[in-house]
Amino acid sequence: MARGPRPVAPSWPHHVLHRGHNRQAIFVEAEDFSTYLANLRWAKRFFACRLYAYVLMTNHVHLLLEPTGVQDLGGMMKRVAGRHTRYMNKKYQRTGTLWEGRFKSAVVDSESYLPAVWRYIELNPVRAGMVAGPSQYEWSSYLVHARGQSDGLVDLDPWYDGLGGDAAARGRVYETWINESIAPEVWALIREGTQRRGMVGDQRFQVQIAALVGHRVENRAPGRPYGG
Repeated sequence: MARGPRPVAPSWPHHVLHRGHNRQAIFVEAEDFSTYLANLRWAKRFFACRLYAYVLMTNHVHLLLEPTGVQDLGGMMKRVAGRHTRYMNKKYQRTGTLWEGRFKSAVVDSESYLPAVWRYIELNPVRAGMVAGPSQYEWSSYLVHARGQSDGLVDLDPWYDGLGGDAAARGRVYETWINESIAPEVWALIREGTQRRGMVGDQRFQVQIAALVGHRVENRAPGRPYGG
């Protein structure tokens, strides 16, 4: 049986995952990564979505987006994916689909799980064994948060703003914080919530969002907040 549409809850952050078809590369050269980021900047002019964190991996992307309206998330991702497909097909003389169907997304409980999802995204290259630390990976939002290197793309969330009184103070706290551990069950909760449930949060949060968007929630054990 086909799955229904993923829940979209305006004014809540969403963890978005979009993979290449059959896990094929969606970025080959540095220009490909920078073009995708340019497409995100372009799409933000037309769709009301705030972007809090991102990482571009070789064959997939993770984004932390907060849509203002129900149609903004899907509209933005559709336009960005389409523009990147046309760019890659033209550049590499290829045809057909680039992406593994529609993107996956999950509404995130901003009170308990937002920092964990944020860390999950920016530590992706480290967990994949591509780099020893997040500062060594160019194609993520880490340097924006840790070093204050504005890219004209990332929006500052109130949680991040609360880390310090100025950019330097926030960066120092952030560099220490991101390398702290997350309990394995929380990593699993984020993966499960994004891949299957469409929500990252405990049972109470899932019921709350289900009532808001009219989405059925599977009966699962409650999750736990992010670990230090």
